[in-house]
Amino acid sequence: MPTTPTSAEIAAAIQTWIRCESPSSSPQGIAAMVAMVEQHAKAKGLTAHVSSLGEATGPLLHVSNRAASDERAGILILGHLDTVHPFGTLQQNACRIEGDRLYGPGGYDMKGGIYLALTALGQLAAADSTALPVDLLLVPDEETGSHHSRASIERFARQARYALVCEPARPDGGQCVTARKGTGQLRLMVQGRPAHAGVDHQKGRSAIREMAQQVLALEAMTDYARGITVSVGTISGGTVPNTVPSQCQAVVDFRVPDRQAGEDILAKIRALKPVGPDVTLDIDVELNRPPMVKTDAAAELLSRVQTWAAEAGLELADAPMTGGGSDANFTAALGIPSLDGLGVDGDGAHTLREYVLVSTLARRLAFWNLLLKNLS
Repeated sequence: MPTTPTSAEIAAAIQTWIRCESPSSSPQGIAAMVAMVEQHAKAKGLTAHVSSLGEATGPLLHVSNRAASDERAGILILGHLDTVHPFGTLQQNACRIEGDRLYGPGGYDMKGGIYLALTALGQLAAADSTALPVDLLLVPDEETGSHHSRASIERFARQARYALVCEPARPDGGQCVTARKGTGQLRLMVQGRPAHAGVDHQKGRSAIREMAQQVLALEAMTDYARGITVSVGTISGGTVPNTVPSQCQAVVDFRVPDRQAGEDILAKIRALKPVGPDVTLDIDVELNRPPMVKTDAAAELLSRVQTWAAEAGLELADAPMTGGGSDANFTAALGIPSLDGLGVDGDGAHTLREYVLVSTLARRLAFWNLLLKNLS
């Protein structure tokens, strides 16, 4: 029977992972992180397989306790090894423990959660130690939309009975997540006509002026009552001050609570027309992550999981729908009962004050152990 580590021992191990910086933009940094996790998995008696997703991103890591002959639908655990933090963030948010807080970039979102799930799976490495076979899939590009890994996620999900995601627990009480908004992006290009701003101003067609009109139309699509938000995030255009700008580009984020809202927003965006004369719009829009809608099956799964959480000393409440997306959006959209936000307790995701609550780690590990051992 493996020795159960203390919260302090778990925190010390997570620090090693935090110190391996793995920004989404660095395939090499993610590969180093994959190598570290792969070694940890094999040391626990688990099988581990690394596969390439191309040169533009890091590799994919699949860890399992599945016997070679076991083809049953099992438990799919999802996590991501990339972080939003660029190299050098450790100099601004050093990996350290202060009181009950373990600080460091990527610890809360989500290396701590992956460490707990992998360690629990390692404690149950024998194929007959879990009620169902378990596959842990760690992707390199979740923070940038999982464009390279989505096909792999969906392939594993179609072979799973349940999906569990290691995203961090909600900071307000450690709640888990059963519903997330879908996320989309619009890239809008306006093409106008250049002219000398002093001599031939009337001959120009300002792309920036047109974009200003389009920004107002896009932002007006926000509907808080329906849970729809549309946010123009970046704009760039023009060349020099004394030339009427002929081009302007904008990148727009939108979030939708359900499929119908997604279809409505896509239709409105695609129906955009120029306001001014002699200008054109190039509209490139997609719903990148489908909404994660809470189903009866997910509610039933949560009810069962809450029993094991209580046994481990946790109160696993269900969080309200969150606007942030994750890879659980993909599994839920395929009809797989999915629970998210099962990672570590803490706060400050995507900031320089990101931290993990050390005192909760042993209880969280016990929870994962009970969950993987008993879920059937």
